[in-house]
Amino acid sequence: MSVEINQLTTEKRNPNTMHLDQMSVGQVLELMNKEDQQVPEAIAEALGQIEAAVETIIQSFNAGGRLIYFGAGTSGRLGVLDAAECVPTFGVSPDLVVGLIAGGDKAMVEAVEGAEDSLTLAEEDFKKLKLNANDTVVGIAASGRTPYVIGGLQYAQSIGAKTVSIACNQQAKISGFAQIPIEVDCGPEVLTGSTRLKAGTAQKLILNMLSTVSMIGIGKVYQNLMVDVQATNEKLEERSKRIIMAATECSYEEAASYFEAANHKVKVAIVMILTNLDATEASRKISAANGFVNQVLQ
Repeated sequence: MSVEINQLTTEKRNPNTMHLDQMSVGQVLELMNKEDQQVPEAIAEALGQIEAAVETIIQSFNAGGRLIYFGAGTSGRLGVLDAAECVPTFGVSPDLVVGLIAGGDKAMVEAVEGAEDSLTLAEEDFKKLKLNANDTVVGIAASGRTPYVIGGLQYAQSIGAKTVSIACNQQAKISGFAQIPIEVDCGPEVLTGSTRLKAGTAQKLILNMLSTVSMIGIGKVYQNLMVDVQATNEKLEERSKRIIMAATECSYEEAASYFEAANHKVKVAIVMILTNLDATEASRKISAANGFVNQVLQ
């Protein structure tokens, strides 16, 4: 049974923060920091559901499917952010992890009137993406009752896609429309109803887990190194060389040389160094091992 809006934890007043306007800057900062410490504790209680979501996402990736986040306002922006970061971090196509926000790109920087209240808008967005049964969708709503997310989850279920929800209230309405509901209650916000605070932090931490651990599950990580990083700027080129050095214990000069020989593919450079293979054969071995460096080296 879903909870009415006046009963939502995210809408309640926080008894610890009733006098913000009478506190010093230092006192407010100390209080916010203390309140934020509740977030990882709340997430710890939901790790079982988060694990189930990760396993489902990995299955989608292995079946040629995608991970699609969708939400409104802060929730939607966080999904778009996490999706965008997967491209340089893990070297994946921008089509593999997608973020949708109610109202489209304009809603990233300003509110779009009525977008989050539409039960049909997410269905339209999904149809544009050609959502299919191999995909996993993750509906994000701090309140747990956003119509845009509910409509999207309903449509996704109707075509056989896997469905996950993330809410920051217990007994959330969206949980009833998801195969894997994740509910994290971090307590009332420091500033009443401002879910960009603790709720937003909780959502970001959960999205970090979903994307990172799913990418580990499809071979995008060796040891604790992002070996599929895309060196799209000077900083990432230097990081790429340091990753090669860390994985192989080679010198900077060797790392730089192999990085060039591998056509800027960190994973290929690592396998070349550790197996004495040329770039073509190293790439073939990696492909045969479905991207897992540790399997190539066994």
